[in-house]
Amino acid sequence: MDEKARLRSLYKSKRKDLGAEKVAEQSLQIKEELMKFLKAHDRFHHFHIFLPIARLHEIDTFPIVEALLSEEKQVYTSVSDFLTGELKTVKIDKNTTYSMDKWGIPIPESIVEVPNEVIEVVFLPLLAYDLDGNRIGYGKGFYDRFLFGLKPEVFKVGLSYFVPEVSIPVEEHDIRMDICILPGGIIEFN
Repeated sequence: MDEKARLRSLYKSKRKDLGAEKVAEQSLQIKEELMKFLKAHDRFHHFHIFLPIARLHEIDTFPIVEALLSEEKQVYTSVSDFLTGELKTVKIDKNTTYSMDKWGIPIPESIVEVPNEVIEVVFLPLLAYDLDGNRIGYGKGFYDRFLFGLKPEVFKVGLSYFVPEVSIPVEEHDIRMDICILPGGIIEFN
C-alpha cells in the first residue's frame, strides 16, 4: 500500500472512531473558529463549500452554510459530474432544499449554475494534510481539477478534525491550502 492509500485508510478510520456525537460537536466548533476568522477578514463575500457525506463522517458544513447566509454572504456548492470528473458551481440560499445523490452527497434540488469567477473562498474536503498545507482527498481528483480552474488568488480553506501530518506525498498538480480550520483553532500556511 502506498503512503497516500495508507493515510486515506487511517483517516477514514479515525473519523469513524469519532462517532456521531463528536462529529456534530467538532463540526460546530469548526464553524465557530471560522466565524471568528471571518470577523477579522471581512473582505470575503463569495464562498464555495462542500456539503457533507454523512456515511464518511465528514465535517457537517450545514451550520457553516447557515452562518454564512445569516451574515448576508453568497454561498455556492458543487454538483459532481462523474462522467467528466468535473464540479459545476451552483448557488445555494436559505430556501435551498436538498436530495441525496447515489453517493450520499446532498445536492440542491433546484440548480442555478454560476461561473467559477465569482468564488473568493473555497472550503476543501480532505482526509489528511501536512504542515505545508498540502492535502489528501479521496483520490478522484475532483477538487484538484476544480482548484486548477479557479483564479489563483482564491482563498483555499481546509476543514479537519485532526492536526496535520509533518509531511504527505505531493504531486506536481497539487494546490496548497492557505489555512486549515480545526475544532480548536486555525493553522495558517505560508
